[in-house]
Amino acid sequence: MSTNKKRVLIGSPIHQGPVILQEFLCSLRNIERSEIEIGYFFIDDNDDALSSQILREFAKENENVTLLVSGQKDTYFKNDTTHFWNEHLIWKVAKYKNTIINQAVYEQYDYLFLVDSDLLLHPLTIKQLLAAGKDIVSEIFWTAWQDDSMSQPQVWLRDEYTQHEQGRGEELTYEEASDRYYQFISRMKTPGLYEVGGLGACTLISRRAMDAGVDFSQIKNLSFWGEDRHFCVRAAALGFSLFVDTHFPAYHIYRSPDLNGINHFKDESGYAAKSIHGTIEEPQRDKLTLSMIVKNEGNRYLNQVLEAHKKYIDEAVFIDDGSEDDTVNICLNVLKGIPIHIIRNDTSKFSNEVELRKQQWEETVNTNPEWILNLDADEMFESQFSQYIELLLQHEGIDLYCFRLYDMWDDAHYREDSLWFAHQIYRPFLVRYRPDFECEWKETAQHCGRFPENIFKLSHSLSTLRVKHFGWAKYEDRLNKYERYMKLDPNAHFGMEAQYDSILDKDPNLIRWIE
Repeated sequence: MSTNKKRVLIGSPIHQGPVILQEFLCSLRNIERSEIEIGYFFIDDNDDALSSQILREFAKENENVTLLVSGQKDTYFKNDTTHFWNEHLIWKVAKYKNTIINQAVYEQYDYLFLVDSDLLLHPLTIKQLLAAGKDIVSEIFWTAWQDDSMSQPQVWLRDEYTQHEQGRGEELTYEEASDRYYQFISRMKTPGLYEVGGLGACTLISRRAMDAGVDFSQIKNLSFWGEDRHFCVRAAALGFSLFVDTHFPAYHIYRSPDLNGINHFKDESGYAAKSIHGTIEEPQRDKLTLSMIVKNEGNRYLNQVLEAHKKYIDEAVFIDDGSEDDTVNICLNVLKGIPIHIIRNDTSKFSNEVELRKQQWEETVNTNPEWILNLDADEMFESQFSQYIELLLQHEGIDLYCFRLYDMWDDAHYREDSLWFAHQIYRPFLVRYRPDFECEWKETAQHCGRFPENIFKLSHSLSTLRVKHFGWAKYEDRLNKYERYMKLDPNAHFGMEAQYDSILDKDPNLIRWIE
């Protein structure tokens, strides 16, 4: 090993969805490392079992990887508008980053490269930052912090996020401040190395700076929001200037539509779309078979549901339980080009649901499925499911995935109260078919479950992806269900009398669905 090699530890606290995490790790594999020795230190703070599995696989298949599991279960909420932080989360992340700094010092690395897990890096990023010869330098990236706003860099000149020059005591008109802001933005778009007052998320830190005491701890008499501000103020107080390089901007996947720009970034950066396993070609995933019971769905949600499912299913099995409308034609038309198996029941079996579910299972496994996605005709996943399904089906160690189901009370709200909280429970919807699996069913006429009762004997995992259930979304549907339960289960033998009675509540507690 050459003694001239710079030793760089790449560190990241990670709480990330599987799709973005996969792309992040892919970009790390593509980092140019001639004359560089790279190690990794990741803190697994995920609440998604698949993300944790992806990190473990990366650690297994790459050298010099340290993986620390946080063991914490905090909720971090984000949507396609923004990310929501609170003080607890900020200082938790600050503690993680300080842990990574301490590890870099302990293992005597020359540099630490701290990077957020929703960034994709140009292969030359670390070499360029090393060439800058600075103790603290970030590679630039751009983000529209609000959905309808202009993209801004993650660096600033002073205070919390001021991005225009202004001398101490200098008074500026709005027009003067605006002109200076656009001068700063123009400069950040010009390849070069520039001194700034604040930075973060994609930063190379020298051993000299770490030894001097730079870290992310809270400065108690400073009210600035965010651990990066406290890092930057501390660094400046210790005598370290801060710089940003703008030659090879990173790509920030801040919201799910940003996933659409990944291939363009890879093309522009000149690296192959490797997976974390180092293969160039996309792996062939197992066949996914949709299994569904339908009856008189023509004027309900079937068309909308199947339009969503056809993006990712390979085959479909329908049990038509005595439809008298155009339900079957909708299945054939929407899924045209996809193999479809339709089994018709002349007489409905729903009054004895367990027999209907057994029939659904048997007819589905007769098609030799590899994975079975069991959904009702008024259930569909949130839109980002199509981006995640490839990853879910790739993992040999998981045979069953469970998801949360939200009872929609209209197209934009779900119900939540003491009787309606299905979304707080993880339920099985996606299972790998194992021919040697011996089914045991819950032998009840209603509420028997869509899968065999012993399905949890299979290795299973929880997913943060959500299912929308529209079965209660229209008043007429609620009325029909209420009347059906009163007919089939008048004494609430299979369900809860209080919940049956609450179906027709006039003013239920509703919460807006955020996609």
